[in-house]
Amino acid sequence: MQLQFWSIGKKNEAYVAEGIALFTKRISHYYKVEWKIIATTKNSAVLSAEDLKIEEGKIILNNLQKDDYLILLDERGKNLQSEELAKVLQKRNNNSTKQVIFLIGGAFGVSDEVIKRANFNWSLSNLVFPHQLVRLILAEQVYRACTINKNEKYHHV
Repeated sequence: MQLQFWSIGKKNEAYVAEGIALFTKRISHYYKVEWKIIATTKNSAVLSAEDLKIEEGKIILNNLQKDDYLILLDERGKNLQSEELAKVLQKRNNNSTKQVIFLIGGAFGVSDEVIKRANFNWSLSNLVFPHQLVRLILAEQVYRACTINKNEKYHHV
């Protein structure tokens, strides 16, 4: 199984890039893993929030494959404990899912079409975080889930 982390926005800032690289490397011991940072559309400044979500949604949907399992990070999604995220990953692995994509939408969220396409909507927290920190938290939590599934010592209850 391959994991992909997609995020709409700018490249990683230096203050989070090192942590993201660290956890991405650690995840690579369990799964093939790749980041895709999708730049916002060039005319984003003149678009309404809804039009921007639609344009970004087209880019996302055009990059998805039919069999991709899409996990959308969404503030209205389901809150999971780390052990539950580990079960989600294990189930995808057991079902021979080729590719799981974790998607961090743009500044205004994602289009209704992307929400409909998502296989699972996940909320990291009831708090709101900057996109840069969400990337780091996502990488750490996926790494944590990997260690839980392998019964390794990283996760303490």
